[in-house]
Amino acid sequence: MNVGAVILAGGRGTRFWPLSRRARPKQVLDLTGEGTLLARTLARLDGVATGPWLVVTGPDMLDAVRPEAVGAELIVEPSARNTLPAIALGTWEAGRRGAEVVVVLPSDHHVANVTAFAHALSQAISVSQRGSLVTLGVRPTRAETGFGWIEPAQDGRVARFVEKPPQAVADALFAGGRHLWNAGIFVFRVDAFRAALRLHCAGTAAALDRLDGGATAAEVWPSCEATSLDYGVMERHADVRVVPLDCGWSDVGSWPALDEVLPAAPWGAGLCKEMVEIDARRNLVHAEGKLVALVGVDDLIVVDTPDVILVARRSDAQRVRELLEVLDARGLARYG
Repeated sequence: MNVGAVILAGGRGTRFWPLSRRARPKQVLDLTGEGTLLARTLARLDGVATGPWLVVTGPDMLDAVRPEAVGAELIVEPSARNTLPAIALGTWEAGRRGAEVVVVLPSDHHVANVTAFAHALSQAISVSQRGSLVTLGVRPTRAETGFGWIEPAQDGRVARFVEKPPQAVADALFAGGRHLWNAGIFVFRVDAFRAALRLHCAGTAAALDRLDGGATAAEVWPSCEATSLDYGVMERHADVRVVPLDCGWSDVGSWPALDEVLPAAPWGAGLCKEMVEIDARRNLVHAEGKLVALVGVDDLIVVDTPDVILVARRSDAQRVRELLEVLDARGLARYG
């Protein structure tokens, strides 16, 4: 059985500004000192997916992504249209290269236990053989409102998907102990996915069928529906199964998420050459090659790059992406 992989590398990672930029997006950053997120994603496929490995990215990110995509082929989506068209394009191209099963992975997540991750993927590949679309559900560690949740049925099917819930609902889901986080990791047979796409998103399927006749992605792209795979297919399909994943997973979605993947220190966590602190706690620092001194400050994010310094409260971490709109409005887009 030929197992291919589709790795999504088209996002900008705006919540990791100023380290993440248009020309240097999050997936090509080394946030932990262990290699870029994309390179580590590809490394986790060894022994699980024989190939082809396809990295789907945007035209403006090619130069940044290419050096980190060792062992993979780059597939260019003409423009960002959410995850459904990107995954469908990658799956079509993987099938044309001989893949019978496809593993779909985001390129910018962290996995602490690679062995457990590989075991779950192998289990999902096995489950997919019956024609089911399979998603991996992460065992939650907190009542998170920023993720979608999955309710498993007794037979391994997905009973329902729960969109990003309000806090009270997230508290109940976490306390119940049955629900899983939706990590955006999928496994399916190429033919099963194509059949599901024709059933639920016929316009996108018809557009991509034209690739088999020699059309280019640019020619068919405007006819592809701009929506997520979850909404377009997974939430509508009758045969979707979930495999639990317990591997120290993190989506590394914003600066505070690095607390989950970096060693803790008395002053907080982060990467810097040296640290001195006086009465400083729970701070997050990224200043490679520099001494950082913190005095009497708590719960701050401090990020140093050659041309930008960011200082923010932890509680405002999600607002970092708003700064990009401010930069554009003030004629400072070159810093974005």
